[in-house]
Amino acid sequence: MSKPLSIAVAGLGTVGAGVLKLLSENADIVAARAGRPVVVGAVSARDRTRDRGVRLDTLRWYDDPVALAADPGTDVVVELIGGSDGPARALVEAALKAGKPVVTANKALLAVHGAAIAELAEARGVPLAFEAAVAGGIPAIKALREGLAANRIRRVAGILNGTCNYILTVMREHKREFAEVLAEAQRLGYAEADPSFDIDGVDAAHKLAILAALAFGRPVDFAAVHVEGIREVSALDISLAEELGYRIKLLGLAARTEAGISARVHPCMVPVTAPIARVDGVFNAVVAEGDHVGRVMLEGRGAGAGPTASAVVADLIDLARGRVTPVWGAAAGVLNGAPSVPMGRHVGAYYLRLMVLDRPGVIADVTGILRDYAISLEAMLQRGRAPGEAVPVVMTTHDCEEAQMRAALARICALDSVLEKPALIRIEPL
Repeated sequence: MSKPLSIAVAGLGTVGAGVLKLLSENADIVAARAGRPVVVGAVSARDRTRDRGVRLDTLRWYDDPVALAADPGTDVVVELIGGSDGPARALVEAALKAGKPVVTANKALLAVHGAAIAELAEARGVPLAFEAAVAGGIPAIKALREGLAANRIRRVAGILNGTCNYILTVMREHKREFAEVLAEAQRLGYAEADPSFDIDGVDAAHKLAILAALAFGRPVDFAAVHVEGIREVSALDISLAEELGYRIKLLGLAARTEAGISARVHPCMVPVTAPIARVDGVFNAVVAEGDHVGRVMLEGRGAGAGPTASAVVADLIDLARGRVTPVWGAAAGVLNGAPSVPMGRHVGAYYLRLMVLDRPGVIADVTGILRDYAISLEAMLQRGRAPGEAVPVVMTTHDCEEAQMRAALARICALDSVLEKPALIRIEPL
């Protein structure tokens, strides 16, 4: 076999330790598929004394991760520190400037600074690989950038955050409220102590920005992604959705339209018959639609040591074999500059749940406002009677523009018969 590929790993948390473990346990398989051994020569982490379940005593240790870029025995730098700035960004930029290929699992870095980093990689003629940045062990990057390269991608969508999917699954299956399930997810290790990145949709938005760049051949644009989380999804809405034949999922959705590229992350009601509706627990799924291939769906574990390490090592095998693809699937000079479509121009159907006083004329007031904004109803659901008390009223609409719905909702909220902020969830016919 050829000379081993020597790598340096920055960050020895769950994923970093998983990479070292995988390379040790599957060394023979990796070497056969890479055409040469892939070995770890140097590492960097904050704590030298912590037991990570892997041997580190034979490796070169750097307290400063950025110094790995200058390590003379390193062929490839693997960045697993995380974060959009700080040492992670400094290391990736230093390695590329030093002419060393980089493998990263850092979706925040790529979503926020990916356009500039890709330009640097291309200018230096150095590969940048990031299969592990989206959907863990699911080969979503390779599928979009290589497997579907002959297609014009019309839409890419998916369940991109396992924490949110787990919470919504438990809420549905056990009829429990969000706060209670979140606390349990934190105890079980499925949610961070500060879960805001996950439950507010930011993590999924980082991943969607990357997928959209690959799908539509344009520089990554995280600022253009509309982001909503799941904090306001209630057990009542999940139950009512089931009655109507839907399940609620946090989805990332990006599409090519005549007006440009739309990209959004928010809770959605999807038909129970849709394959993605049956993706539960901590699992992720990615759906892509191409003009010739049609619809393709990939499902699997979106996080964790094993799945994410699998994606990192897959990139290392490609580099060992000399297989290199431009960061966003094509050279910077041929990426398109399609504009971003604002959320207000989104057109779709909606689920609207109101808590209103049960008295004559309330429904007429609400439907009158919807009529004023040219919003037509598909169905209405009301359970029980409680004169003078609060009752839930559910309406589903035909397609309308988001801006119309938001304007109508502002007027509906001002009615004295509406007792709390309405629940508004978009319906997606995936």
